[in-house]
Amino acid sequence: MNKRILIPTDFSKNALNAIRYTIDLYAKLNCDFYFLSVFSFDKYTTNSLSIPEEGSAAFEQAKEDCEKNFVKLLDTLALHPDNLKHNYYTESSYSFLSEAIQKIITEKDIDLVAMGTKGATGAKGVLFGSNTVMAMEKIRECPVLAIPEHVSFMSPKEIVFPTDFKDVYKRSEFRYLIELAKMHNAEIAILHLEKNKELSKIQLSNKQLLSSILSETAHQFHTLTEKNLGKGIQSFVESRESDMVSFINRKHFFFGNVFSRPLIKEIGYDSDVPILALH
Repeated sequence: MNKRILIPTDFSKNALNAIRYTIDLYAKLNCDFYFLSVFSFDKYTTNSLSIPEEGSAAFEQAKEDCEKNFVKLLDTLALHPDNLKHNYYTESSYSFLSEAIQKIITEKDIDLVAMGTKGATGAKGVLFGSNTVMAMEKIRECPVLAIPEHVSFMSPKEIVFPTDFKDVYKRSEFRYLIELAKMHNAEIAILHLEKNKELSKIQLSNKQLLSSILSETAHQFHTLTEKNLGKGIQSFVESRESDMVSFINRKHFFFGNVFSRPLIKEIGYDSDVPILALH
């Protein structure tokens, strides 16, 4: 069965870059790509706070503009090296982005959501920046891949997986990470964010379990001592020229865990490499 990948787009350079990156990342697999655009009515409405109704002139104009943009997008992608394994589909919606994404995930049984992300200083990101972080926080049905604006595709050779070894891992959570690593012959760099010098019995047990899960995938363990975990991950990635960061986004992920809400926001906004949030 084809892998089904959803990529929201606002037709910006940033969004186009995310599309190209994801297409190249999955060049070897049979994939159905769904490009999602959410209507913006800003330029069609004046002081009204309500969304124009379907059938109204403003609604139909916004829909028509969206369809024209999709034609341009597909024409642009036609210039990309042809891949017979890939199919492209377009989806438009006038609901909120988060609702539109959830609807497509359910209807199309989506395997992965990929998005571009501008930095915190990015210009007027209607769709990205905070929305990418929102997607990482809220989407539980499938992994989310966030691609920074200036990242050009290179086959990943090292994927950093930060962890504190405090949670019991499930094999199912690593399915996409292992698939990616094997597809690109990449090594997984397991980064222990150290607070205490010694690992507890539970941490040692979880470390062994993780090693077992990744036994058929190239991986190495690394330790990092850094008060600011976000900066620590960034410096590790920069010093090794790693190609991607991946983490498991659990329900308690933002509450009292070593991965605090500010960390994911910091990484989500400022990362120079793509980030893969697993579930």
